[in-house]
Amino acid sequence: MGMTIAEKILKAHLVDGEMVQGQEIGLRIDQTLTQDATGTMAYLQFEAMGVDQVKTERSVAYIDHNTLQSGFENADDHKYIGSVAKKHGIYYSKAGNGICHQVHLERFGAPGKTLIGSDSHTPTGGGIGMLAFGAGGLDVAVAMGGGAYYIPMPKMVRVTLTGKLQPWVAAKDIILEVLRQMTVKGGVGKIIEYAGEGVAMLSVPERATITNMGAELGATTSIFPSDEVTKAFLEAQGRGDVYAPLSSDPDAVYDEEYTVALDTLAPLAAAPHMPDNVASIAELGAIPVNQCCIGSCTNSSYYDMMKVAAILKGKHIHPDVSLTISPGSMQVFNMLAKNGALSDIISAGARILECACGPCIGMGQSPESAGVSLRTFNRNFEGRSGTQDAKIYLVSPETAAASALTGVLTDPRTLGEMPVIEMPAHFDINDSMILPPSEHPETVEVQRGPNIKPFPLGEALPDSYSGKIVLKTEDNITTDHILPAGSKLLPYRSNIPYYSNYCFINVDPKFPSRCQEQGGGVIIGGSNYGQGSSREHAALVPLYLGVRAVLAKSFARIHKANLVNSGIVPLTFADPADYDAVELLGMISFPNLRAEISAGGQVTVQAGGKTFMADCDVSDRQRGALLAGGTLNYAKQQSK
Repeated sequence: MGMTIAEKILKAHLVDGEMVQGQEIGLRIDQTLTQDATGTMAYLQFEAMGVDQVKTERSVAYIDHNTLQSGFENADDHKYIGSVAKKHGIYYSKAGNGICHQVHLERFGAPGKTLIGSDSHTPTGGGIGMLAFGAGGLDVAVAMGGGAYYIPMPKMVRVTLTGKLQPWVAAKDIILEVLRQMTVKGGVGKIIEYAGEGVAMLSVPERATITNMGAELGATTSIFPSDEVTKAFLEAQGRGDVYAPLSSDPDAVYDEEYTVALDTLAPLAAAPHMPDNVASIAELGAIPVNQCCIGSCTNSSYYDMMKVAAILKGKHIHPDVSLTISPGSMQVFNMLAKNGALSDIISAGARILECACGPCIGMGQSPESAGVSLRTFNRNFEGRSGTQDAKIYLVSPETAAASALTGVLTDPRTLGEMPVIEMPAHFDINDSMILPPSEHPETVEVQRGPNIKPFPLGEALPDSYSGKIVLKTEDNITTDHILPAGSKLLPYRSNIPYYSNYCFINVDPKFPSRCQEQGGGVIIGGSNYGQGSSREHAALVPLYLGVRAVLAKSFARIHKANLVNSGIVPLTFADPADYDAVELLGMISFPNLRAEISAGGQVTVQAGGKTFMADCDVSDRQRGALLAGGTLNYAKQQSK
C-alpha cells in the first residue's frame, strides 16, 4: 500500500510509537519557531529544562505580535527573548522584519522537514511541503531541547483541486470553500493533503494561504506537494539547495476525500462570527463597509500585495472606508517600495502599517462600534478585533481592495479585466534583521524585566477531588474567549497573575473572582472547546486560578494538549446528554480520580444529583503527566 506525503514525512521522523491511527507517535523535529506573544513563556520553560543549546537544525524567535510599545512591558519581553536566543543557539528576527509564518516561508522553510511553532498558524509551512504543526510553548521548548513532539496518529484526508481558478477568484476562496464543506470541526485529528491538476496552478504564497487556514478546520496540519512551483520559489529566494520533490504514491489510501472544482468557484466571504460561516459575495449583497484590512500571515505576501496595488492604482478608496495594508515581511515591503507599487497603494489613500500581525490579533485598528470590517485574515471570532460588537468578514485581498473602492461588499469580478501578476524570478534578499546566536554564549547574560513572572506549576493529581462548577460554556469556545488578545492585554502574556484577571471576561465577567472565591473548581464545556490559537496561557491562567479539570463534549487538539501539559485533566462526557445535568456553581466530585486516571479507564463523576462516567482519552505519556501535575513535573520525575 502506498503512502501519502504526510505519512512519508512522519515515517522519516518517527522516534516513538507506531503509525496506527489514534495511537500516540513521537516525532523528531527539525525546526521550531516562536512569536513574542507566546515566546516568553516558551523560553522560560526552555530555561527551566536546563538545556544549554538548542538541538534542532534551526530554531527562530520572531517578534511580530506585541510590537505596539505603549509601555515597557513589550520592549522588556523582546529584550528577554533576544538575550535567550543569543545565549541558547536561536536565531532572532527583530520587530519590523515581518510576520513569523511569512518570513519562515521565505527564509527557512524546506520541503520534507518537520516544524513546530508556538502559534496555531504554523501549518502555513505546508505550502512549501513541510509537515508543520502549531503547538503549545512547552512542546516547542521540549523540541528545542531535543525531545520528541507527540501527537495522536492522524487520519489522512485528500482535497482534490480540479480545473483552474477563474479571473478574480483567489486561494482564499478555495480555503473558504473547504471550510464550508468541512466546518471548523471537520479537520480535527486529520492531516489535509491537497492534490489534483489545480495544485500546479497555485503559487507557493497561494498554497500557504490555504494551509494557513487549515488551522480553522481544526486540522492537525495541511500540506501541498513539493514540485517545480516549489523549486522555483526556493530558487527565487536563493535557497534552491533545500528543494526536494515530494508527492504521494499513486496507491496512497485516504480516510476521507473532498473535491473543489476551481473553475466553478466564485468570490466568497466568511460572515460573522466563524470562519465556516461562508457565503458568496453575491449572496451576501452590497453590505456597507467601514474598514478593510489587508495583511496577516494569511494574505500578506508579495504576490497578494502586488494584486492589491494593481487594483488600487490610479483610484481612490471610498470616503467612508479606512483601508489598512500590512506587508508580511521586510522583503515584501522593500520590493513594493522599489517597484513603485507602494506609491500606488499610498496614493489611493491606504494606511500603511508595519510588517507585523497588527489588527489580526486586535493590536490596533479596532473597528468603530458595530462597524463592518472586511479582513484578509484567518479568524473572525466575536471580539477578536478589539470591538466586541464589530461584524468581521473574512475575504480575499481582491475582494477587500474592490470593496474599499466602492464602500460596499463588492464582487471583484465587477472591476473588469484582472491584472496579471507574475511571481518574481528573484526576491530581494536582506537578512540583516535576523540576528544569529552568539558564538560565545557563555558571555551572554539573559535580561529579565519586571513584567516577567514565574509560570504556575500544577500539583500532583489527588486521590479524589470535589469542587464547584465555576463556568459552563456553549460549543466552539475559542482561546480568544478564554483569554482575550489585543493591545491592552497581550503585553501581560509573561505575567500570569495579572493576566488571570481577564480570563473568560467576555464570556462571564465574574469568572476570575468566582474562582478566587471558590478556590478554583471545574469548567464545563461544549463541543470543540479551546479551538483557535495555540496560546498555552488558555491553560496556564485557569491553572493559576485553581481549575483542576475541564469536562467538555469535545476538545480542540492543541488546547487539550496544553491542558495536559499544565496538569489540568481534560475529560469528555461519555454520554453528551449528561452535559444538561450539570449547572453553574453546582458541586461536582471525582471520587476515584487518581486511581481511575492511572488505570486508564473511565472517570466517575458525581454532579447534578446523579453519577455518570467521563472519558479521559490520553496517551500513557500524558497520563503520567496528569498524575505528576503537568509535563514539566513529569519530565523531572523521569530524569531522576
